[in-house]
Amino acid sequence: MAFMFENLEVYQKAVDFADEIATLTEKFPRGYYFLADQLNRASLSISANIAEGNGRFTKADRKNFFTIARGSVQECVPLLELARRRKLIDEKVHNNFRKDLETLAKMLSGLIKGIDKRAK
Repeated sequence: MAFMFENLEVYQKAVDFADEIATLTEKFPRGYYFLADQLNRASLSISANIAEGNGRFTKADRKNFFTIARGSVQECVPLLELARRRKLIDEKVHNNFRKDLETLAKMLSGLIKGIDKRAK
């Protein structure tokens, strides 16, 4: 039996994003553990907070966790920028990840706005 949140497209995209980041950071050279670790934590936090929010009973709690997930999306932006500047990723990879983050941010904003429109 699947959990309800596993059917959400935003959750699926967030898990895919975290998986791609994990694959990417495996290739970071020694000395960049701090960046790989923070990027992995921030990317995983997106899907984890979507899941946790869906397990909450009140609209306020759900909204709070979805807002945290959106904050984690924002957190990934400067981390990827630093990876680009340090030449750990090229411009194309950077741009593709940014597009993914923009999509996730829009989807999460829609999820957050939808909470206010729904009855409990």
